This record gives sequence, structure tokens and C-alpha cells, in this order.
Amino acid sequence: MTRTARLCAVLAVGIVVVASAAVYALKASQKMPDFEVYWRAGLRAAHAEPLYTLDDGHYQLKYLPAFAMIAVPLAWLPLDVAKAVWFALSIGVLGGFVAMSIGLLPERRKRLPVLVTLVVLAMAKFYGHELVLGQVNLLLGATVVAAVHLLMKDHQVPAGLLLALAVVIKPYAVIFVPWLAAIGRWRALVWTGAGLVGASLLPVTVYGASATWTLHREWWRTVSASTGPNLLNADNVSLAAMFAKWLGPGEAASWLALLSSAALLAAAADVIRRRRTVRAPLGLEAALLLTLMPLLSPQGWDYVFLLATPAVAFLVNDGDRLPRPVGIAAALALAIVAFSLFDIMGRRAYATFMSLSIVTVCFLVVIGALYALRVRRFA
Repeated sequence: MTRTARLCAVLAVGIVVVASAAVYALKASQKMPDFEVYWRAGLRAAHAEPLYTLDDGHYQLKYLPAFAMIAVPLAWLPLDVAKAVWFALSIGVLGGFVAMSIGLLPERRKRLPVLVTLVVLAMAKFYGHELVLGQVNLLLGATVVAAVHLLMKDHQVPAGLLLALAVVIKPYAVIFVPWLAAIGRWRALVWTGAGLVGASLLPVTVYGASATWTLHREWWRTVSASTGPNLLNADNVSLAAMFAKWLGPGEAASWLALLSSAALLAAAADVIRRRRTVRAPLGLEAALLLTLMPLLSPQGWDYVFLLATPAVAFLVNDGDRLPRPVGIAAALALAIVAFSLFDIMGRRAYATFMSLSIVTVCFLVVIGALYALRVRRFA
């Protein structure tokens, strides 16, 4: 690295640190409500208290009991200190997630500064929302992408354990379990299963066996009961929410969501089926599955689309290889995602934009573009 490059790197890191400190002091420190849910869950788990209580209202814990157990160390800190620590860790994880996402590319065809700039620009509003809420999606994405890098080197045991951790962080990462079977990574699959069994038994050390079984039943009840009321939330970007907003909640919307989900999974299966036609198939497959998560989960919130960071890296890197109409559609979709900001559009326009589920449509275009890259054997 030249002296100029080192100076630029130091300057960039300094800017990130200063900007992050300003964001935390001016905006995030008095918010981060989702992090408070995790901190409170860790505190309850440390004292073997109930995790899923109706009194928590909208901020009920919707994560597995094992998640509360791994959140216990956060509860050892006062809430204000824990928030600052979590925010700083999230900034570091964000940098790692972007870097590892770009590292999934089989061939880097654009300069690194261009890739980083365009990827961050497209995803910036989701990153910002994530940080202000104190969410765990950055950690989820980084965990999955780290597991994929390990699979690329055939380190199946740690990869499997990381994917088990990803499911504990957010259960819809379970979509990677059948993927491991489909690509024949059997040792990774076994260790993912072992990790999940171990995670499910972790609360036994504090709650005992009977209470742990009750906790898992309460978790399922909480998730099931909160799904329906959240479908019409403006920030819900799932397929189920899109059809509920367009048609109203009911049988027609439910069936269309189910059929659309099946179609997306069939497309993903076809992408995997074509993997022998490319040199390094794992990256694009992981990018596709990560992008599917907020679409398939009935409680997929808009900021969860930050998981599409690897997908955006692929499209920035290889978008010029797509058929022209597909490339234009993908570029337009990413531009809409990047600039559909409340501060730019205003309250009324933004509310209308979200009620029409345009962001969901944009990421369906992204998925179509990823599919086209695999069909054309570029990734």
C-alpha cells in the first residue's frame, strides 16, 4: 500500500469514527428501542424470569429463548453503557459485512472504492435505520456471509456452527439449512443441526427442562399472534404484507403470498440447480437467499433488506453483463431504494410509497437480476 493510500485509509476511518460518534450522540443514544428489548431479555434470562410477556406490548421479545441467553452479557452493563457498546460493535460489524459481501464476488470487475461507495449508497438508509433501532440484522448478515466464506474454503464445521448461530440470531436464517443439503455440504449440515440442538438446550442451564419447553411454546405463540396485526404496518415489506396492502387482509392475499413465495423458492432452487455452470457458485446463492429473507418472513421490516448487501455488490459488479432491459430495471430499482427517503419525499409521499410496497417490488427486480446472472453463467 502506498503512502497516499495509507493516508486515505486513515482519513476514511477517521471520518467513519467521527460520523458514527455524531450519529450516536445526536440520534441513536436516546433511541435504540430494539436493543432495549435484547438487553431486557438478557436481564430476565440471567434471573430465570419469563421472557415473553404481554405487558411488553409492541416490544415483546420475538426471538428464540437461546437468543436471550446469549444476550445475558449485555445485561451485565448498565443500559446506557450497553447501548454505546452495541452501537460501536454494530459499526464494526457493518464494515466487516460490506467487506465480506464484496469478497463473495468470483471476480472483482469494478474498482474497490466504486463498489464500496455504490453498495453503501444503495443500502445507507437501511444501515441508518438499523443502527438507530439497535437491531441485530447486521450481525445476522455478517454471520451468514462469514459462514459462506468458510464454506468456500471447505471449513464445514465452523461454517455449520455459524449458520446455527445465525438461526438463533433470527430464525428465518433457517432457509440456509436446506441449502446446505442441496449443495451437498453434509458435515456443515450436521454441525448446524448440532448447534441448533445445543442452542435449544442452553436455557435448561438456567430455567430447567420443563420451563425451557414452556419458553419455546411461548415463543411460538408470541410470533404467531403478532404476525397478523403487523401485515398492514407501513414498514412491513414481506410478500404477505404487500398483498394484504394491495387487496386487504384475507384469503386472496394469503394465497397470492403463498404462491409468490413458492415461486421465489422455485427460482432459488433453479439457481442452485445451475450451479455447475459457474466456477464459484456459493456467493450468488447466499446473496439470493439473504435477499429472500425479508420477503418470505411475514414480519419482514424494511431495514431487514440490508441483508441484500451481497446482492447489491453482485449487481454493481456485474450489472453491465445483464440483458439491457434487466440491467436498466435493476439500476432503477436500486436508485429508488437508495433515494426513497422520508426527508426527501416528505411524510405524505413517503407514506403512500410504503403503502404501495414499492420497495418490495424493487427487491423482486433485484432477485430477477440475480437469477439472470446465474442463467447467463456469470456468477
